[in-house]
Amino acid sequence: MKSTKKMVYISLLVSQALVLYIIESMLPVPFIAPGAKLGLPNLITVIGLYTLSYGDTFLIVILRVILSTLFAGTMTSFLYSISGAVLSFIIMCIVKKIGSDKVSIIGVSAAGAVFHNVGQIIVAALVIQNINIALYLPILNITGIATGIFIGITANYAVTYVKRIPYLNNIK
Repeated sequence: MKSTKKMVYISLLVSQALVLYIIESMLPVPFIAPGAKLGLPNLITVIGLYTLSYGDTFLIVILRVILSTLFAGTMTSFLYSISGAVLSFIIMCIVKKIGSDKVSIIGVSAAGAVFHNVGQIIVAALVIQNINIALYLPILNITGIATGIFIGITANYAVTYVKRIPYLNNIK
């Protein structure tokens, strides 16, 4: 029964991440940096990090990227998404584990946002074969920190309520 609950919970998180991805793609982004997004699907990643194991959360990340690419993406967008998502996930896991008593969920989210941009810039530099694209990173990271804080605050509230759901007790 425990594994069925976990599978349903993971499925719900993946579907929520996809809905947030679709909503985010419809929003006009008034940022200074073209291509900068709010990172709404990363809210689900952060919630997963604090309610599931690292392996289950990684599954959510991979499924979200693959399915969102199938819905509305290209091979290039897949490369950018997967690189940013995986690097972001790795850094969030490291920050959460090492800084568990010093870094809040907001800090974990902000670190993930910064390294999501780093992963995408690395892939962009490889795709266009020009390292000068890295000059775009400071602007992306300023917006990334702001959106990471927003996502962290939102995840903090969400995790508080998700942990109160009786059916999810001891799901890890």
